[in-house]
Amino acid sequence: MATGQSPNALRALAELGVADAARAAGVPFHGIFNLRTPSGGHIARALPATVSPLLGFHRADLHRVLLDAVPAGWVRTGAHVTAVRQDADQVTVSYGTEELRADLVVAADGVRSTVRHLLWPEAPGPRFWGNTVWRGIAHAGGVDAAMTLGRGQYFLTMPVGRGRVYWALGARADRPGVRYDDELAEVRRRVQGWHDPIPHLLEATPPREVLHHDIIDLDPLREYARGRVVLLGDAAHAMHPDMAQEAAQALEDAAALAETGDVPAALARYDKQRRPRTQTIVQQARTKGLGSTSGNVVGYHLRTTALRLVPSSRWPALAAKALAPVWDWTPPPLPR
Repeated sequence: MATGQSPNALRALAELGVADAARAAGVPFHGIFNLRTPSGGHIARALPATVSPLLGFHRADLHRVLLDAVPAGWVRTGAHVTAVRQDADQVTVSYGTEELRADLVVAADGVRSTVRHLLWPEAPGPRFWGNTVWRGIAHAGGVDAAMTLGRGQYFLTMPVGRGRVYWALGARADRPGVRYDDELAEVRRRVQGWHDPIPHLLEATPPREVLHHDIIDLDPLREYARGRVVLLGDAAHAMHPDMAQEAAQALEDAAALAETGDVPAALARYDKQRRPRTQTIVQQARTKGLGSTSGNVVGYHLRTTALRLVPSSRWPALAAKALAPVWDWTPPPLPR
């Protein structure tokens, strides 16, 4: 529905040759540095002059940027893969009544990857850790990006351009699969009495467009490549959204995989580079996500009090320093 891209992702987009188009489609925001309580009090506030903005995208806009960079006819939608076979020199992919042969297959088919299931049959499936999320797009302008920290749940906002604001409510859930007849009404119930502009955003959201998903991730795989087949993005390392790195890590994967070279050697290099980094971020995002929805009263007050003690002038720099191991990634130079 929407995605916020951090500096590492923007460098990957630049190396892939779509930086200008991405910046034209995205909206600068400082939301991760604006923290509030449900009553509206500021825990931390970004001073834009002290920190570089991130870019917020409606996911369809970022998809369009990437699709426009691909030659016409290269993307085929609605193809359901049923089999993957390979030998030392080629991979054959079956879908529907057709087959394709290639020197390399990149499986970027998501958290419930068919290719991973076929070629990594021993790998465990996605895991639910007790978090769920509601998401929507409000047709309302003039709303800043921010994150409101409640006990057991959080609400974030991010402008995505053309008078649209993305919002998400993350919360604890006892079990997966719990759904409501009116998901927007359930969101309203959970944030009743929370500060403006949250009620306004919910009022400006079409009820049928609210999405509700349980958050799942993947435990570490032993390798991201087998033969001439390689996993990319959520198929390899699906993660909690709480570090805003799901799409960013897929873009990093793409930039790392785009290096030229002999296929087996290139995939070995990709696996060595990407697996340790992405699996570390999966664990960090899981820990952060579960902490953000903890219902522990003492822990909540300790966390918000500690954050309030940091002066607003220093908060962005300290947060950026903490995120430096993720944000400071630089892509390899790619052939033009």
